[in-house]
Amino acid sequence: MSNQEKIEKAVYQLLEALGENPQREGLIDTPKRVAKMYQEMFAGLTEDPKDQFTAVFTENHDEVVLVKDIPFYSMCEHHLVPFYGVAHVAYLPSDGRVTGLSKLARAVEVASKRPQLQERLTNQVAMALEEALHPKGIFVMVEAEHMCMTMRGIKKPGSKTVTTVAKGIFKTDKEERREILSLIQGK
Repeated sequence: MSNQEKIEKAVYQLLEALGENPQREGLIDTPKRVAKMYQEMFAGLTEDPKDQFTAVFTENHDEVVLVKDIPFYSMCEHHLVPFYGVAHVAYLPSDGRVTGLSKLARAVEVASKRPQLQERLTNQVAMALEEALHPKGIFVMVEAEHMCMTMRGIKKPGSKTVTTVAKGIFKTDKEERREILSLIQGK
């Protein structure tokens, strides 16, 4: 049985367990649609964020590189409901080693497409960047709204969770950290 078929069967059984009729007109193709959607949403399970840094080259640049407001969608591994928001990824090159800007967004994309915790997502992006470039500093900030807090449980829509990972100079030098936060916040 393929993974697609396993997901379809599980969704069919879930609908039955909820008291629904999976043969009802509106639900007949739901197991197939959900299986296809899950394969797309969890595509990051078969990829490694660090493998996204295929374009690494030397450039005479020794100042901060920041890509901010990278949108992402992920699934809370505790409730299998979405959390979504933006990631900000910054690094300070070492020995002029830089990467294509889109690679930073691709690393976020891969890390987010799996059952995930926001804290782990933030760390996975930072670790991938560290392994690929060995920069002088890394700062990753993720801001997200969690549907498990919005539509169930505490029911607080609009609340945001912010996680950060600072490495190298952004961890040890308070002034450098203040500067990167200022760039992210646009102040």
